[in-house]
Amino acid sequence: MSEPSRLRLTGYAVAHLLLGVVALALVVLTVVGGVLMVVWVGGLLLVVAVPATRLVADAHRRMAADVLGLDVPRPYRPVPRQPLAALVAVARDPMSWRDLGWLVWACTFGWVVALLCVLELLAVVTWPLWWVAIRPTMQLRSHVDLWFLASSRTEKLERRVQVLTETRAEAVDHAAAELRRLERDLHDGPQARLVALSMSLGLAEQALADPTGDLARARRLVTDARATTSTVIGELRAVVRGIHPPVLADRGLAGAVEALALDMALPVHVEVDLPGRPPAPVESALYLGVAECLANVGKHAAATEVTIALRHVGDHAAGRVRVVVTDDGVGGADPGAGTGMLGIGRRLASFDGTMAVTSPPGGPTEIVLEVPCDSSWPRTTPSSAPG
Repeated sequence: MSEPSRLRLTGYAVAHLLLGVVALALVVLTVVGGVLMVVWVGGLLLVVAVPATRLVADAHRRMAADVLGLDVPRPYRPVPRQPLAALVAVARDPMSWRDLGWLVWACTFGWVVALLCVLELLAVVTWPLWWVAIRPTMQLRSHVDLWFLASSRTEKLERRVQVLTETRAEAVDHAAAELRRLERDLHDGPQARLVALSMSLGLAEQALADPTGDLARARRLVTDARATTSTVIGELRAVVRGIHPPVLADRGLAGAVEALALDMALPVHVEVDLPGRPPAPVESALYLGVAECLANVGKHAAATEVTIALRHVGDHAAGRVRVVVTDDGVGGADPGAGTGMLGIGRRLASFDGTMAVTSPPGGPTEIVLEVPCDSSWPRTTPSSAPG
């Protein structure tokens, strides 16, 4: 990432000056809202102040990240939709209080630093000073901003522990649900047919053991038993396919996704840029995620075309497998509205993966599935290995 130019840094300083005035107003609004929390008016003020503070903080966070050449994620905890629960969550989020401290810095000393950077450019005699000092000054200002606005190491570790705890619990719940599904599928399908098969073979055995038995009836029972056996084999294959599809084991993620594309009633374009095969659990999670996405497209999107892109992004030591599913349908997809998309998110979270959905009304819809995966996986698929 190239360093921003001196003029761009000065533009950031101008933005700091303007937003410093907004920061001062937000400090007043937040303090007054906190004092008036004993009455309902304080809550209304905070409903305005907190989101506005986070928007201003986001802008400074992006500028500081650009100045320092860093990738700084948004550090806030999720906010529930219920008003009272949202208020409690915001109050318990350490970043809310750090934002308040940052507002004080931004409208006082930070504002003075930005003013000096701008004044150095406005006077001809101070141009040499501006040329030399603008970069280290803005870097210093950015470091201070991120001291407030970025998560500390302790907070990152606490958030990591919380995420691991949640994903572990979700993985256990998902595994229990899968076991219950398998038990139900086996009980309602193959087990019931095997019982019927046993009864048919028992009746046929009785008919054959009786010298005066009806051989035609015994033959029909054996024929029915054979047909039931074929049905049971098909149902067992379907159950196994639900656990780990054979096409995924044989052809890998790319081949399995291409097979899903062929089963769709509309054109599906698959683009693959993978150096090899990810680990089997990652393949399975991404394959099931793509299958759910395509099922939702077929049911709800009213699309005419779908594109699926599979890529390995990032460096070799800390790369990610990214799958992007895009359709030109009606949009409006809500990942929280159905169990299928929630299931994808939970499954990917077990591997520290993420799911992002962009689906404005009118479309298009883009679903991005990402799972961390280094490049140490095999470079060739088993089916392509030499015999």
